[in-house]
Amino acid sequence: MKTKNFGIVTLLVLISATTLFAQSGKWQQLFTDNLSNADYPAGIWTVESGVITASEDQCIWTKKDYDNFVLDLEFKTADGTNSGVIVYCSNTDDWIPNSVEIQIADDYAEKWANSDKTWQCAAIFGHLAASESRVKKPGKWNDMTVTCIDKKITVKLNGKVVTEMDMALWTSGTKNPDGTDIPSWLSTPFAELPTKGKIGFQGKHAGAPIWFRNIKVKEL
Repeated sequence: MKTKNFGIVTLLVLISATTLFAQSGKWQQLFTDNLSNADYPAGIWTVESGVITASEDQCIWTKKDYDNFVLDLEFKTADGTNSGVIVYCSNTDDWIPNSVEIQIADDYAEKWANSDKTWQCAAIFGHLAASESRVKKPGKWNDMTVTCIDKKITVKLNGKVVTEMDMALWTSGTKNPDGTDIPSWLSTPFAELPTKGKIGFQGKHAGAPIWFRNIKVKEL
């Protein structure tokens, strides 16, 4: 009986601790209205009425490093958009093998609809496909929430969790745990990536624009 009571008490303590952890911190705007706390090539990224976009395929980065956090944002695609949300970036000059990219894509475009599932919207690019495609048609705003706690990454798109990753399982830089190939340019095993770094957004990639707004972060 004492053992049973101890188990119940322990469970309640764990639940309370988890809840407290999830509610810690407060929401903050990721970028200032004039992008003064961001790093980006001059003249590429602009803000108008709270919406940021880029004229070229160049990234915008936070100046600050983040580790455990929740990132909440809205994005809108155009026909053929291929962009991304980047987390845990430890080298912005060589970000592709030194970060994790959550894919943003116009899954309605033939090019991306017929591509590998890990290249479609809400996937961990090149590594883990989303459970389903929930991105809206071009021109409509989408809600995305990315939660990063150490090596655990969760992606919620338009109200539903569609991607859950434990980076510790990705011990190879060439093969995913399911045996599929990782693109050659993503050479660093996720298990070895630092879980603290810049947050970034990819610009006008593949000739199609992307728009972001209401970007906020809560540190845990």
